[in-house]
Amino acid sequence: MKTGTLYLIPTILADDTAAQVLPPQVATQVAALRCFLVENARTARRFIKSVAPQHVIEELQVSVIDKDSTEAQIQAALQPVRAGQDAGVISEAGCPGIADPGAELARAAHQLGIRVVPLVGPSSLLLALMASGMNGQSFTFHGYLPIERARRAAAIKQLERLAQAQHQTQLFIETPYRNMQLLDDLLSQLSGGTRLCIAASLTAPNEYVRTDTIAGWRKAGRPEIHKQPAVFLIGT
Repeated sequence: MKTGTLYLIPTILADDTAAQVLPPQVATQVAALRCFLVENARTARRFIKSVAPQHVIEELQVSVIDKDSTEAQIQAALQPVRAGQDAGVISEAGCPGIADPGAELARAAHQLGIRVVPLVGPSSLLLALMASGMNGQSFTFHGYLPIERARRAAAIKQLERLAQAQHQTQLFIETPYRNMQLLDDLLSQLSGGTRLCIAASLTAPNEYVRTDTIAGWRKAGRPEIHKQPAVFLIGT
């Protein structure tokens, strides 16, 4: 039996930006699918309706696969695709599989011999790296740094050492309501000559991207990025 295809469907980073950041192929593919494997059912349904309004949401098969999903749940979610039905993977924001539970679906699909097709769309990590002016040939994404202050300070120092020793850009994120606390720690722990990029609210009307040395940031003062989705980058 021929398997279906698993489409990795990018979604928006900021509200009401689909027309600006998604190519027509995304809407066409969403309209053609009836089965979706999603990180968050509510936001996925809203996105589906926004790009494919002809869909009757109640008639779609929507299964949630998130960071807490088990291997058995991942296998069960892919069963319709094994049986020949095409399906789409939709992340909470941006591109599935990039720092995202969609990677587990793609991994399992490859193991099952299912074709995996990535569609073009916005990735906050790639956009931040593009705009930062930092090394785009060697970089690492670390996810979230420790919450506890002493451990976070140690992690920041370690990222700075990696950036300096390997000329490698270090990317990380924070829960938006803790952005300012993280920024305080970055400005206090990093050396004056180290470069820091803050890329906040990417693709939104209030998008903010700036790279400067830590000395420059200290002189200019902190930007107001409280509760804004942001990517932080350290480089040399």
